[in-house]
Amino acid sequence: MPTRPAGTLYRGKLGMWSWVLHRITGVGIYFFLLVHILDTALVRVSPEAYNSVMATYKTTIIGLAEIGLVGAILFHAFNGIRVTLIDFWSKGSKYQNQMFWVVLAIWVVLMAAWVPRQLMHTFGA
Repeated sequence: MPTRPAGTLYRGKLGMWSWVLHRITGVGIYFFLLVHILDTALVRVSPEAYNSVMATYKTTIIGLAEIGLVGAILFHAFNGIRVTLIDFWSKGSKYQNQMFWVVLAIWVVLMAAWVPRQLMHTFGA
């Protein structure tokens, strides 16, 4: 009777979840950049329309969405460094799980330091 494989990087283990989160954050950042380029280009078309769009960005919802954006950028950046280490460091694949936890720890520390300030800015405290 054949035995079930012990697992690879992408069978529900940390490597798979890292891959999924990296793709999700990458797509989210891409769409943010697309909107950012389009709304910035609007200043050449109609300064009044540009000012109107910028006014909508000063809402509480957008202030909270910026937390998600910064979180996505930080995770994507640090996980990208981790992926680079896995690819180019001879022991990278051996330590990929530990590096994932280091990425998450750095992400949590930076977010914990930044989120309260953003919340104060968003809610006008």
